[in-house]
Amino acid sequence: MAATPNEEIEAKILGIDPEVIEAKLAELGGTKRFDRIFHRAVFDYADLRLDKQAAWVRVRDEGDKTTMSFKQRLGWNAADPHSNDTGMIEEEVVVSDFETACKILRHIGLTDKFFMENRRVQFMLDGVEVDIDYWPLLEPYLEIEADSWQAVDRTIEKLGLDPET
Repeated sequence: MAATPNEEIEAKILGIDPEVIEAKLAELGGTKRFDRIFHRAVFDYADLRLDKQAAWVRVRDEGDKTTMSFKQRLGWNAADPHSNDTGMIEEEVVVSDFETACKILRHIGLTDKFFMENRRVQFMLDGVEVDIDYWPLLEPYLEIEADSWQAVDRTIEKLGLDPET
């Protein structure tokens, strides 16, 4: 499947053992880039008009940089609980300051929807970003992001994982 412009190409793999994944990445020559806590604030209008379009604006402090993003799930319909994502649009810029970016969004009429923190351990393997994400109340999961679906699939195969999980 070809990506559309600005489509985020990534797969999430559930039910992983983080220690096994880290060992396999090391065996394959992957490079550990970081292990850090991310802080994120998510915004919408008071009437939740972005949420109704499966969209949101996020400011994220990644430790070494802060980004502001617009994200929108494709193929998802709030009125149909059986609808599935068919992809994600993501527009992202680096901003200089987390708090200032949040203030700008509030000044233009967006409101705070929620604030979250998560831990991410990131590796690079053959030009592909491989993240182990830890969220409160969730089991760790793997996120593989690349420039093409073929690169995502190759990485899943190299790691010996089931692409259907």
